[in-house]
Amino acid sequence: MAKKRKRSEAAQAVVPPKKDDVAPERPARTLLGWKDKNVVNQDDEVNENGHSPVFRNKEKVLVTCSRRIIYRYRHLMLNVVSLLPHCKKDNKVESKETKGATLNELVELKNCSSCLFFECRKAKDLFLWMSKCPNGPSVKFLVSAVHTMEELKLTGNHLKASRPLLTFSTNFEKDAHWKLLKEMLLQIFETPKDHRKSKPFHDHVFVFSIVDDHIWFRNYQISVPHNESDKLPRGGLDKMTLVEVGPRFCLNPIKIFGGSFGGPTLYENPFYVSPNQIRALEKRKKAGKFAKKVKAKTRRKMHEMANPLEPDEFADMWKD
Repeated sequence: MAKKRKRSEAAQAVVPPKKDDVAPERPARTLLGWKDKNVVNQDDEVNENGHSPVFRNKEKVLVTCSRRIIYRYRHLMLNVVSLLPHCKKDNKVESKETKGATLNELVELKNCSSCLFFECRKAKDLFLWMSKCPNGPSVKFLVSAVHTMEELKLTGNHLKASRPLLTFSTNFEKDAHWKLLKEMLLQIFETPKDHRKSKPFHDHVFVFSIVDDHIWFRNYQISVPHNESDKLPRGGLDKMTLVEVGPRFCLNPIKIFGGSFGGPTLYENPFYVSPNQIRALEKRKKAGKFAKKVKAKTRRKMHEMANPLEPDEFADMWKD
């Protein structure tokens, strides 16, 4: 029989060390590879909490539309999605009074900070909601002069998901509401640096210009000579040309709200005329033309009754 081990020997047995349940922290990933936390550059100083003091733009935009949207406006939305690599596309949302709460919840679920909502009314009018979620502000635009990339077929071309340069006309510094709109457009349409879906190149320009109190959007490719003999020196902008890519659209601001998809009205456009009123005026003009025709017919009949023609003596000559 085997001898029993004494208690003293069991106590002296070596206990295996316990493994840590927590996995080691993965190093941060950068464009140049994995970044070890132990190696710290002068530019990337780490605080006591382990966070870098350098601001990193984590802007994400949710792009969606309302139900019963027509194909032209849907194509415009898809063009905007292709221009913004930092956006997320979602299913259609019912355009009701409670759409604000629904969209705010969707933005939170998708982990976004802004929202572009294309709302189609009566299969004719397109409204664009631009909102910073969840606290606002938000803007409602009427979209007109829509031309998608498929319609234009322009010669310009640029890399998909490359970072754009944003240019604004000097009119944006004129009034307070234009400054607010400029800041919102800058935050939503600017692609964050080092975004995982973006390419680190600047080969196209977004142009926002104010004409007749409307914001006109254009997208241009920066065309540079590619021959080795014609390589541009730094700062040689004379030979650079701009070629339009598309899409084109015009934004007419209606109201600026203090909250997300609602709230107190910060600004209201005094020159805005709704498309329903324009269509009603056109119908009245057409109805006025018909009423003029009816009045002219009655006047003609009254004139004929007041001035009857004399009987013609040769009227029955050829009846026999």
